[in-house]
Order: sequence, then C-alpha cells, then structure tokens
Amino acid sequence: MRIRAERDDLADVFTRANRAVGTRTALPVLQGLLCEVRGSTLRVTGTDLEMTVRTQTEVEVTEEGRAVVSGKLLADAVRKLPPGAVTIGTTDSDVEIIGNGPRFTLRQLSLEDFPVLEETPVTGTEVDGDALVEAIGQVAVAASNDAARPILTGVLFEPGDDGLRMVATDSYRLAVRDLPGVGVAGSGLVPARGLRELGRTVGAAKVSVAVESREAVFASERGSLRLRLIEGTFPKYRSLLPESYPNEVVVEREALLEALDRVSLVAEDHIPVRLVLTEGGVEVAVSRQDVGGETEHIPGEFNGTDERVQVAFNPRYLADGVGAVAADQVRIRVIDGLKPSVIDGVDTPGFLYLLMPVRV
Repeated sequence: MRIRAERDDLADVFTRANRAVGTRTALPVLQGLLCEVRGSTLRVTGTDLEMTVRTQTEVEVTEEGRAVVSGKLLADAVRKLPPGAVTIGTTDSDVEIIGNGPRFTLRQLSLEDFPVLEETPVTGTEVDGDALVEAIGQVAVAASNDAARPILTGVLFEPGDDGLRMVATDSYRLAVRDLPGVGVAGSGLVPARGLRELGRTVGAAKVSVAVESREAVFASERGSLRLRLIEGTFPKYRSLLPESYPNEVVVEREALLEALDRVSLVAEDHIPVRLVLTEGGVEVAVSRQDVGGETEHIPGEFNGTDERVQVAFNPRYLADGVGAVAADQVRIRVIDGLKPSVIDGVDTPGFLYLLMPVRV
C-alpha cells in the first residue's frame, strides 16, 4: 500500500475513525485502524465492536493494499507533520509516514485478527444533520454512565405521534425529545456514548438514519457510524410524566445558568441546591456546613396555586437540564418538593427534562 494526500485530509479521516477505537480492550487489534486502498480511495475503519466508524477520502494511489495500525499513533503522527503532502506506505511489518522532512515508522497490527464487520448497505431516512445532533445532545445528557445498568446508558429511539421520539433516563432524571416529521422506521435502544460521537464522526448537513434489528446506522457523505443496540426493556417512562403542574416560574436561561455556576463553588453533587418559587421569580440557595453558602434572587414570572414553593435538586443535574434547553427563557414546573418537576423552554415544544427532587 502506498498513497499520497494532503496532511489535513488524512488527519481528518484518521481522527474521525479513531473516535470508535477501543482504548481499553483485551484485543490489541481493536486499538488499530483498518486502512484499505482501492482505486483512488482510502477507506478507514475504526471499531470497538459496539461502535464502528467508516470514513474515506480521495488520494493519489501508487499501490493498493490493506493494513492495520495503531489509531492514536497514526492520527497523532499525521496531525503533527508540517502542512502539505504526506506519503504513507507499508513494508512487510511497518507503516511509513513521510511529510516534508519528518518520517514516522509505526508497527503494523495483525490484519488477520481485525474483525470482519457488517457492510450491508442500509436504506435509512434522510434528516437534517444539525437538528439531529442538537436533539441528541439535549436528550443524551440524561443517560447513565453506569455500565452495570446498561439499559440506562442508551437512548430509546421510537416512532412518535408525528415523527421520531428519543428518550433517556438514569432513574434520577428523564429527557424526552421529539423530532416532528422524521419518519424513522423501527425502534431500539441506542448507546448514548456512540450517539455523542455522531457530530464528530459523520455529522453533515444531511444524515441518513436507520434503526435495524441489531444496530442503528447513521450515514452521510463523510462516512457511516454503526452502533450495536442495547438489549433489554426500557423503563415505562410515560407514567412518570404528570398531566398538570400547579406551579411554574419562567426565568432567563443564561441568568439561571450563571447562578448555578456560582452555586457550584459551594455545592457538590451531594449538596442540593434549593429553589424557592414565589412572586417575582426564584431564589437560588445552597449551604454547606463546613464551607458556607450562597444565595441570590433571579427575576422571573411566577404563576401557581401556592404563594411559595420550595424544591431542592442535585445542582449538576439541574444545570444539565437548564443547559439542554434551546430557548432564551426556561420554564420550571413544580407540583411540590417531593414529586418530579419538569424543565422546558418557552415557545420551544418538543423537549422536556424531568428531574426528581432531593429531600432536604
């Protein structure tokens, strides 16, 4: 295998494919990228068997071939070369990378040990790529990182009333995002970790989406991202959503985020932040016995059956929910200090974030 291409083009495909490479794996070959040269195309594949990224770029080809090389070393080596053309070639055991003076020699990994991956073309639904990435960012914030509870580490894709619905929960909070008009057939539990890589791997103006029986496939002109579905039954989340809320307050999103950032100087995840909803807005307060406290008032519009409502939340979870709202004004709807509250945007339907309160 021997090719020549611009440094930036090579660095782009290697870096994107490397997002799927396993950093902790018992199989050393899964730390590598499969590079295949055919015709005038370099195709690069990275996988950890749960997530697979394939991407490609046009190159000058002197000799076709295939090789597997450490993904991190390959991406870093190319990126650190001077601007301009880069030549990559293989010997019996090495990969040589040459660019305007510097020369790297990297050991090849076993080509025979690299897994044989699914390559069957999948017909998906074309959607707005930017809107999809934004929606994933909103909902994936509520997914768990606890590998011992795999069902909660995924995002549920399911057909909604008029489009695609995505749902995630870690049992303390729940995020729901609807994409009207997006008719993705099939449903499944897609790993949130892989979904977060969509924009950095194959994100584009238009993205094709398909949810098959065993995997979800996202494809664009930049390549494809395949994610193995999580097996199991997602919690029955609809029963958690109250039909009505007697109290609500509307405040400026940025003002609330700034207040929560100041609160974090005192609070930690196990120190709740208290919100007091009342006429004129909301009071944000936190106290920590061995450190001190912080209190401030955020102007807002309060409507409710109670004159004063107090509720407390995990400060990081609360900030995550407010930050996920794509609106200038945030609405916090509360029943009381014990039942779930909901955060959403004013005049921005399609997203809500349900948060369980903390007893104080």
